[in-house]
Amino acid sequence: MTVTVLPIFETEFKPQRSLAKVMNDRLQKAAKELQTIHFSALSGRGFSADDLVVYISYTPKYKIRYRIVNDVPADIEYFVAERCGRLGYLLWRSYVEEVVD
Repeated sequence: MTVTVLPIFETEFKPQRSLAKVMNDRLQKAAKELQTIHFSALSGRGFSADDLVVYISYTPKYKIRYRIVNDVPADIEYFVAERCGRLGYLLWRSYVEEVVD
């Protein structure tokens, strides 16, 4: 399985310039750690040859949130949710998902 974690730097809010640099650096580091450390087990044998693409960004309260952006099996979704939950990351819900719930 090919795992890709992409930081999304554009947010719904505009932090001050000095804070934005620190936030972007932190997000870049978090993306790299997720891909190389926390999701490394997905790159091994036993998983399908599908791709996993995860976006991470900030909430307006400066918490990191994540979203799986492609179709993956339920066990992979659970694995990602469990790992991100341990790190304190929140599920990035779209407006449509919030309205339906």
